[in-house]
Amino acid sequence: MMTAPKITFIGAGSTIFVKNILGDVFHREALKSAHVALMDIDETRLEESHIVVRKLMDSAGASGRITCHTHQKVALQDADFVVVAFQIGGYEPCTVTDFEVCKRHGLEQTIADTLGPGGIMRALRTIPHLWRICEDMMEVCPKATMLNYVNPMAMNTWAMYARYPHIKQVGLCHSVQGTAEELARDLNIDPATLRYRCAGINHMAFYLELERKTADGTYVDLYPELLAAYDAGQAPKPNIHGNERCQNIVRYEMFKKLGYFVTESSEHFAEYTPWFIKPGREDLIARYKVPLDEYPKRCVEQLANWHKELEEYKTAERIDIKPSREYASTIMNALWTGEPSVIYGNVRNEGLIDNLPQGSCVEVACLVDANGIQPTKVGTIPSHLAAMMQTNINVQTLLTEAILTENRDRVYHAAMMDPHTAAVLGIEEIYALVDDLIAAHGDWLPAWLRR
Repeated sequence: MMTAPKITFIGAGSTIFVKNILGDVFHREALKSAHVALMDIDETRLEESHIVVRKLMDSAGASGRITCHTHQKVALQDADFVVVAFQIGGYEPCTVTDFEVCKRHGLEQTIADTLGPGGIMRALRTIPHLWRICEDMMEVCPKATMLNYVNPMAMNTWAMYARYPHIKQVGLCHSVQGTAEELARDLNIDPATLRYRCAGINHMAFYLELERKTADGTYVDLYPELLAAYDAGQAPKPNIHGNERCQNIVRYEMFKKLGYFVTESSEHFAEYTPWFIKPGREDLIARYKVPLDEYPKRCVEQLANWHKELEEYKTAERIDIKPSREYASTIMNALWTGEPSVIYGNVRNEGLIDNLPQGSCVEVACLVDANGIQPTKVGTIPSHLAAMMQTNINVQTLLTEAILTENRDRVYHAAMMDPHTAAVLGIEEIYALVDDLIAAHGDWLPAWLRR
């Protein structure tokens, strides 16, 4: 084994995310001397990330080296780990297109990065680029492990393992561990006292067990306390992320109805179902505090904040950051040293969850050590949770088939099966919406879609 790994970051112009991931990496002893290869097609943003990463490395006492690349295959040469975090088409023009075209057709969205017409278009823009990374990895770093952070997570992961089954990859999100921390804060308890078992699909996994450790060392079910706190108006805590638009009512209401708490935020979850966003139902928007157009608003705010932060980083002598909740450095450390860890990852369902389709993409606990990323078997999940997940898997199945077989009809079918879209638009309206989205995106989409 080499004395230090090579970590290639594809999409390194996403400087905030690079900062979080590599800030964690540089604080792990076994990774301090890693060779970090930053790759992005935007040379300006790549240089900005280089400045931040160099100061992070120096501040943490790391001794590795940094190289910058605009050529993907060169950056990937002999990599041990490949972190992928990019957004094809960016906020402008593609995210704006996803929201504005849908709005003209009477369909409102909140985030639009996972499901629905926005998630479908994002998958069609993104998957061909992920495939190109896989092709390059097969050629220049076939033993590397890909850590994929790109949404729509389930469709992207599914399309990669369907076409490139030999690539070692895992799809990563922070919703499982992040929501557990939020629930602990809602109850004013230490997140370190929690233990849980979670399973499902990305952005729709549920805590099948959620417990906290008591003073005598035993564990008790946390769900009764959560329900009592919500009914008493003590949970959720307001503005927990400093965003007054997102109040987390949807998830608590679903918890009351389903008996299990879902991992992804209320603003995401509202558009995965047919119940919360309907034309002329402002009462639902107000009651459940659904933040329409939330993602575009965040993009504008994040861009403005980033310019301010970048100037501060450029003049700072040191950049010290707290550990993030991201799994990337944990996985790298476990694979490199053999020190075992457990993470939640998005992987192929091969006997993991019995009552979800085999071959679909599921999110489960995974043991990580020198033997690799090893998903753990869950068995059967509650039938009503599986039924809800299946409505989302229907879209994922059809979209993945569409791009694997270059079948435009399946794109329409995927949109037809989307729960939110089907609750708002008729069949002909859905077809017209998809046609307009494809036309508006133009060359951002694969050529076979435009034939």
